[in-house]
Order: sequence, then C-alpha cells, then structure tokens
Amino acid sequence: MEDVLDVYQRPYDPKRPVVCLDEASKELHDTPRGRLPLQAGQPLREDYEYERHGVANLFLAIEPLRGWRKVRVTARRTKRDFAEQLRLLSDEDYPEAECIILVVDNLNTHGPGALYEAFEPEEAHRLAARFEWHYTPEHGSWLNVAECELSVLATQCLERRIPDRDTLVREIAAWEERRNKACCKVIWQFTTADARIKLRRLYPAVKEQNLT
Repeated sequence: MEDVLDVYQRPYDPKRPVVCLDEASKELHDTPRGRLPLQAGQPLREDYEYERHGVANLFLAIEPLRGWRKVRVTARRTKRDFAEQLRLLSDEDYPEAECIILVVDNLNTHGPGALYEAFEPEEAHRLAARFEWHYTPEHGSWLNVAECELSVLATQCLERRIPDRDTLVREIAAWEERRNKACCKVIWQFTTADARIKLRRLYPAVKEQNLT
C-alpha cells in the first residue's frame, strides 16, 4: 500500500508519467419496445423489458496529474488484451516517455508475463522495460485512481442501456473528449502518513522485547 501511496506523491514529470490502468465490464442491453418521446420536466421513460447483446470490456488508463485519460473497448480482458493495452500505452500514448510509472491491481493477468504470451521475446522484453511496475495490495484496488475514474465513467456515461458496441464506443469517446478538454485532474490526498494513522489496524503489531 505504501509503495503506491508514495508513487502518488511524486511531482509531475512528463518524461516519467504516473499512469493508472484498470478494466471493467459493460453489459449491452437494447429496448425492443422502445421509449416514449422526451418531454420537458420528465425523465426518460422506457419499457422495463430489455434484450441482451453481450458484454464489452473497457480498459481505462489515466494520468492523474496531467488530467488525461484514455478508454479502449475490447471484446475480452485476457492476458493478451492486457498486453496490447501496454503496447498502446508505450508506443502510441507515451512514445517519448523515458519510463512509464504504471499502477495496476494484482489481478493474475496484470504483469510482465502477459507480454510474453502476446509477443515475441524481444518485443516483450522491450515493452516490459518501458514500465516501472507498482501493484495495489489485495483488497486495496481502491488505491488505483483508474478504478475511481471508472466509477466516474459509469455515473456520467454508462448508467443507462447501451444497445451495441458501436454506440458504446461513440458515447465513451464523447465522454473522454469532454473530460480531457476540461483537464479533469486527480490530486490524491491520502498519504502514507495518513495510512499509518487511519489504517493502523492493518499494520502488524511490533512487541518490545525485554533483553535484560
């Protein structure tokens, strides 16, 4: 935990950006019987019956101090999918960075090993070296700013029925553009010193030994 908290206290450095990465699922639902036309002063009214159209996965990367985020929609969330997100971060989003300081949770797909399942050894090694890896502890995924941003995405964009992947991609792209244009930064306030006070119960108790 303290490792991640210390990372969040680092000053902004465009050559060594701190980037948080996480994923979430979105069920695709259509409304076969349609909706009633919107009227002033009334909320959206739609039939309770819905039709399932599968599930899409969302990878969200955010650089908190820059106020930039990128959401990519995929069909799955396998190791290969995660590896491809790392490649995109490295080569498309941050090609000029000396090193990307990466914060992820400790899911079994999140690690350098995923790169070796997706790419040839030379390429996997190149990509792995582009990242400095930091993991949130077990049951501590709330420490990942990307998870917080996924909650914002869900509240502002996804808390409604979205029928298909194309619509999902368009809606998320519009949300992403608005957030990035507004430069919505995340200034993390909870520090290591705070953790040692407020989460003291999580630290092991050290008993003094009588050496006399």
